[in-house]
Amino acid sequence: MSQIALVVDFQVKPSQREAFLGVIRAHAAGTLADEEGCMQFDVLVPKEDANRVLLYEVYRDDAAFAVHGKSARLVQTRAAYADMIDKRFITTCTVG
Repeated sequence: MSQIALVVDFQVKPSQREAFLGVIRAHAAGTLADEEGCMQFDVLVPKEDANRVLLYEVYRDDAAFAVHGKSARLVQTRAAYADMIDKRFITTCTVG
């Protein structure tokens, strides 16, 4: 089975940048700690655009990715940041 990687690209409202980073960093740390199938979860801020935030997530396989997709943490996090972003793009990839 192939690992699954996600690249999530957020355009964050400038006035919400610090609040968004707090929410998303807590989400990343909690996901890594609590979801056995989450292999990596990085929060990246491009040097060229401080109002953009990228996530790079790697899951062991489709089953682990499905667990993440159904997690209460994900639902709560999305609700918490809903008013903080202008756009979100998600790209799902197989690794390898």
